[in-house]
Amino acid sequence: GISHVLTLALQELSLLCKRDVNGVGMLYDLLRSRWLQALLKIYECLQHYLGKRPAPATLQARALSREVIEILREAPQSGDIKELRRLLRSPHLKAALLSAHDTVAQKDFEPTLPPLPDNIPENEEAMRIVCLVKNNQPLGATIKRHEITGDITVARVIHGGLADRSGLLYAGDKLVEVNGVPVEGLEPEQVINIL
Repeated sequence: GISHVLTLALQELSLLCKRDVNGVGMLYDLLRSRWLQALLKIYECLQHYLGKRPAPATLQARALSREVIEILREAPQSGDIKELRRLLRSPHLKAALLSAHDTVAQKDFEPTLPPLPDNIPENEEAMRIVCLVKNNQPLGATIKRHEITGDITVARVIHGGLADRSGLLYAGDKLVEVNGVPVEGLEPEQVINIL
């Protein structure tokens, strides 16, 4: 994928860096930056997800079942066709199963992030909004209170854990909000309970 291409490009650039070609050092540093690596990881995950995302065969299963019943009405009547028509007309299948299918098929289950505010001052630090879905697995990171500022920060990211695999959290990152709850003034133990 893209990570492999980036690795090859970095290998080529490292050779040029040694020869001190103009601008190559800056490009090399850019391509090695943590934020670009994380962005590429996210991009690859999204591409993988989009390729595997299941899609309903139809959004209107109830309408399709009515069409099938009409077609079966005109077909030669065998025992199997009569049974299929009876099943498709049963209230349990029509009202419950097909209606539930159509409702689910028409919903969008993509995660949504809140919009960024328009009035961010120029001198304000950059902030990342990170969305990690844990599914009963540990986060794979520890937190601590910064001795000087009092901020809650990521103390360590455990190799192979959810935070590490996502590439979205790094040691030293400041936590501002967790699950919609501001963490300023909270103790690390309180933040862990929110996680």
